[in-house]
Amino acid sequence: MARPHIAARFEDSVRRRIESRLRRKGWHERVFGYTGYANAEHARVFARVVLSRHEPEERRTALTHAHDSLLDIAQRGWRVFLTAPAGGVRVSVTIGNAQVEAVSDRGGYVDAQVPGHGLGPGWQEASITSANGDTVTVSVMVVDPDVQVGLVSDIDDTIMVTHLPRIFIAGWNTFVRSELVREKVPGMGSLYRALVAEEPRMPVFYLSTGAWNTAPALTRFLRRHDYPLGPLLLTDWGPTNTGWFRSGQEHKEEELRRLCADFPRLRWILVGDDGQHDPVIYGEFASEHPAAVEAICLRELTPAQQVLSSGLPVATDELLGKRPNVPMLKASNGYGLHQLLVAAREGRRERDGSPDGEARRA
Repeated sequence: MARPHIAARFEDSVRRRIESRLRRKGWHERVFGYTGYANAEHARVFARVVLSRHEPEERRTALTHAHDSLLDIAQRGWRVFLTAPAGGVRVSVTIGNAQVEAVSDRGGYVDAQVPGHGLGPGWQEASITSANGDTVTVSVMVVDPDVQVGLVSDIDDTIMVTHLPRIFIAGWNTFVRSELVREKVPGMGSLYRALVAEEPRMPVFYLSTGAWNTAPALTRFLRRHDYPLGPLLLTDWGPTNTGWFRSGQEHKEEELRRLCADFPRLRWILVGDDGQHDPVIYGEFASEHPAAVEAICLRELTPAQQVLSSGLPVATDELLGKRPNVPMLKASNGYGLHQLLVAAREGRRERDGSPDGEARRA
């Protein structure tokens, strides 16, 4: 096994010193959970173990509710990054009829696959318990095996205006400004609500290169602007065993492949923006798995935003290998994307002669 990158070794050394000092001061392991998802065979449950000065509790609910305190909501973004992760901590994950043991990674994160849960479609619950008895209950979305279409959405500059490609503005928005002043992208919530109204069982996933630390704030944003609820698929910032920084593009590619493997019958509507790597990531995925993609929807940035973020726009039409069955739709907001998507889906149904698309997947 290769030796971890020097950046990871340095970060681990600092964390060990901090953890040792905090434990001597009487800090305890606490478990925080995130929304998970499941198919009929197995569930995927997310959590994080950190050190806290508060005593462990026997049962809590993950902080994903709309009624968090105004102090939590109004706080500056940088505060959520001041955490002391507890790596190598064993936890027990229970959902339905199944229970597994998992160990937190070097950042304190738990990504547990739980087979044989035996639960039916809909929103279910899982519990994660640490060795000291601290327990958190999280929601798990069990996807109906008969559903035909799912939605994967980027977050930054797709549903929330963060100007992420512009590093200084992104840093100001993330670490300094209150989450209450973050802007929504016009029409995106209406687009998602319309899609879910058409198919109430449609699973919605929010895939982003953002850090897990921001999950509670992102969930509050989604609730505040009436977006459909769904699991967040985020990442951990900082060094890895192979380099100084994690690859956001690689994170998105891996999660898309995993969703495709977990739900092989689903066709995906992939929503992003054209200011980062979404056109390339979605286009390559559609070229590799054309039967798994219903459509690609891109929120277009203005020419000024394009130049400031990443230079000239990507030639998105060439990324699909000229596959006419995977449309790549572009508009400046959700209202325009909705119109284009309705037209594209109607055209596909007319060509295929199948209203539910089952003939395409047979």
